[in-house]
Amino acid sequence: MATAAQRKAVAEKVTEEQTEGTTTLDSDVTKPSVTAPGDGPADTTDPTEQAVSVPPQPDEEALKVGTVNAVQPAPEQPKPSTRSKAKARTEEYEATKPDGEVVTVIRNIDTGETKIKE
Repeated sequence: MATAAQRKAVAEKVTEEQTEGTTTLDSDVTKPSVTAPGDGPADTTDPTEQAVSVPPQPDEEALKVGTVNAVQPAPEQPKPSTRSKAKARTEEYEATKPDGEVVTVIRNIDTGETKIKE
């Protein structure tokens, strides 16, 4: 069984070598966790990265340190479309202008945008 000082030394070595001041998720579940000191096992400095829990499979080094990586990066989710592919919902109606001219008005039901049909 490793002493607390040995576990700390190994953890600091792994952290310094692999994170270099940032915390990202690591997909190797056989090695010690590579999070920066003070970060939890599923912490990451990348705002687009998400974690999922997985069964750990610690190797000898991870058993000596006493910590093992048990999270992996989640599969990347598709980005939602910013624009709807559905046809705009509009209505058309006739209206009379103040000068008496009859025009066709097109109004977008979703946005309220109104324009005269050319």
